[in-house]
Amino acid sequence: MASSIVFRQLRDVIATQEELVEKLRRQITELEKNSVSRVEYEAVVKKLEKEEKEHAKTKSYLAKESEQLEFALGEIEILAKQLEREKQAFDNALSSVKNKVLKESIQKDKLKSKCTEIESHIQKQEDILNSKDHEIKELQHFVNKQKQTLKKQATDFKIQKQQEYYMAKVLGGKTKKSFK
Repeated sequence: MASSIVFRQLRDVIATQEELVEKLRRQITELEKNSVSRVEYEAVVKKLEKEEKEHAKTKSYLAKESEQLEFALGEIEILAKQLEREKQAFDNALSSVKNKVLKESIQKDKLKSKCTEIESHIQKQEDILNSKDHEIKELQHFVNKQKQTLKKQATDFKIQKQQEYYMAKVLGGKTKKSFK
């Protein structure tokens, strides 16, 4: 009996310890979820240091580029003034060229009109030639048809002559036999 009481007490102690162990495991798991490992922390710190160095380089690069930009803007202003002068000269030259083009355009229109007349005449001539060509083809077809008809008639005539000759020969042979 005393041993069964001790056994129950031990069992209760073990059950209590198991509950505490399980509770501690859950707490550890929860802590692991909510905390960052030292390796991860050090990696983030290194990354931050690297980004700070990159930022410093970028800042230096930006200062250098800003200086170059200011210089370029000064050159752009000079070039813009030069471009304006050249634009004015170009406009003057363009006006002169436009006048010349207008004169040439009038001349071109006259030539186009003549070309259109010539093309119309050529088209009429081509139509006449096509019509004559078509007529020639029809006549050739008619001639070919006539040739075929004549060949057939000649063949029929030969056959008829051969038949007459054969009949004459056969009939002539029977007449000779009947006289004997």
